[in-house]
Order: sequence, then structure tokens, then C-alpha cells
Amino acid sequence: MTQPTERFSSRVDNYARYRPSYPPPAIELLKERCGLVAGAVVADLGSGTGILTELLLKSGAEVFAVEPNDGMRGAAEAQLGHHPRFRSVKGSAESTTLAGASVDLLVAAQAFHWFDPQRARTEALRVLRPGAWAALLWNERPPEATPFLADYEALLERHAPEYTRITASRADVATMRAFLGAAMEVRTFANEQSLDFEGLTGRLMSSSYAPEPGSADYQPMIALLREVFARHARDGRIVMPYSTLVYFSQPGGLLPQGTA
Repeated sequence: MTQPTERFSSRVDNYARYRPSYPPPAIELLKERCGLVAGAVVADLGSGTGILTELLLKSGAEVFAVEPNDGMRGAAEAQLGHHPRFRSVKGSAESTTLAGASVDLLVAAQAFHWFDPQRARTEALRVLRPGAWAALLWNERPPEATPFLADYEALLERHAPEYTRITASRADVATMRAFLGAAMEVRTFANEQSLDFEGLTGRLMSSSYAPEPGSADYQPMIALLREVFARHARDGRIVMPYSTLVYFSQPGGLLPQGTA
């Protein structure tokens, strides 16, 4: 089985081009509640191609983008390397290489389910300053299924064998509360992408569970995706809706070691 840190090695381009960003109100929440201010030191764990990193830099923060995958980290460096407050780090949530008590805000976007929660919590406590915050961000399917999303979900369940297993581990509230602590709060924001067929295909192929070219499911999956797009597109585009979830807390609320 492919290691979590290598799962996206063949998907870097699609990830950088077609993954959704995060809506302005979610970033405003980090500013208002979690200490995201100009000059703050932020650790972006599992930072990938830098989608959230870029938004954090725009807030005036110094951002340490911690990413174990060479291809993903290289894409972020190509996009953001010119920025004076961007720091690219070859590391992981469990071993960031960052100095102790050096971070004002720790974030992870779309990545927490790949972490070892207990080891990542220990590392978070080590690098965060007293009174600092941690936040976990997700772009998830909204609870209200649209006709397009119902067909898209059926496509994934039919042709992506790992889809159910991987998505079931995302945004797991109990695991996040064990990491963030009993005082964990959550806010939800609307988000969406407008995609043509190329964009929809790229969005699908950016997912670690999507069968890749050469697999038995790939061509049937793309053929069905074309049917789904034709059925639901308007003026050559489809709207992919999301609920952006932000779970956040101060590290003082972290549960004791070994608590689940």
C-alpha cells in the first residue's frame, strides 16, 4: 500500500490546479479568533502545493509550510518561493523540525487524517507558544445533496474502491477533539468551484482515491464522469459545492497524553 506521504506524488499538477481554495470568512475567523495577524508565525502542516499557505501569507504572517512529499513541496516552492515570508520545510506533522515554542498558530488543511494523531499532538505542544492556537480546515461535501453531487458520489462509490474508506476518516470529530482538546469549536462556511469538464476531471484526479490511467476502473470512470457532466452542466460548467469546516482551539485545551 502506498505510504500516506507519497500518495499524491503522481497528482501534484491536478492538485495545484484544481483543488478548491478556502473562502474569505474562514480566513477572517483565523484572524479574529486564532491569532492570524501580521507578523504571526504560522506552521502549515501537510501544506501540499500551498493553497492555504498562500492565503496565510496574504494576511502578513510568516508561514512555515511543512510538507513531506517532495513533489507537492516543490510545487509550493515554485508558486510561493519568491515571497519573503514563505519558509518551505521538509518535515511532517509528527516531526516538523521547527524550534520549540516558536509558533503562534498551527494549521492543517485537508491533511489531518494522514497524521498520527498522538505523535502530531505531542509535536504541536512542543512547537506552539503558550496561548497559541491550532486549527484544522476541511472542504467537505455539504450535507444537502444536489442532483449533481448524488450522481458524482455514486460514480466514486462505483469506480473508486478506496473512496469510502478514506473519506470516512476525514473530519473525524472524536479524533480532532483528542488533538485539539475538549474546548474545540467549529464554524462552517459555504464554498464552491465552477468547473468545465477539464476542471472537473482534474478535480477528481487530484483525489488520492481516484483510479489512475492504466487501472481497470479509469476509463469507465471517466466515461461515466462525462455522462454526469453532460446531465448537470449549465453553459458548459458545473458547480461543485462544499462546506468549509474550521475546527479550532487553544493548546491549553489539548487532552492529556493517551486520552482518546
